[in-house]
Amino acid sequence: MEIFKEFSIEAAHWLPHVPEGHKCRRLHGHSFQIQVHVAGPVDEHLGWVMDFADIKAAFQTIEDQLDHRCLNDIKGLENPTSENLARWIWNHLRADLPALSKIVVRETCTSGCVYQGD
Repeated sequence: MEIFKEFSIEAAHWLPHVPEGHKCRRLHGHSFQIQVHVAGPVDEHLGWVMDFADIKAAFQTIEDQLDHRCLNDIKGLENPTSENLARWIWNHLRADLPALSKIVVRETCTSGCVYQGD
């Protein structure tokens, strides 16, 4: 069974490696929607894979580092594409959520990425 918890962060960024003149090379912001997925068996007694509050607690330090920040200023996010952001979140959550199965990052209503580890 797989469960997920969704989070919203507001952050600015620019993409330094796109060609000059590309709109994403300019500083701009997004209301990122981030889903943290966890997979595992349903506990027979509790009836859940894990407590959603535990996912929220694990994500709190990530949210504190990302929300209302310029992502380019964060170590490891110097080129903060959605793909790199998803991988960065995965790497920072994996130790606290061993059952982590997927990170979904949506930077707009119609654009995003899914990361399931390497």
